[in-house]
Amino acid sequence: MPKIIISGKKVVKILCREFGFYFVSQKGSHVKLRKKTGNQEIITIIPLHKELAPGTLRGVLDLAEIDRDKFLKKSNLEDLR
Repeated sequence: MPKIIISGKKVVKILCREFGFYFVSQKGSHVKLRKKTGNQEIITIIPLHKELAPGTLRGVLDLAEIDRDKFLKKSNLEDLR
């Protein structure tokens, strides 16, 4: 699988615009996003690094309960599948 080069700032924008998350708070270089679905609340933390490590992006998507392929499709990074 090829490495996805994406910044934390871009991940925040994609999660907010395409997946319904909203900004909760920021502490230093980390942003907390939240999404409410029915009676469930999903919270994820994104570091605002220039380039997220593959494991970090995977962890963010796992916390956000978003499939990697779905994220790539919504973020126009499909060619990296």
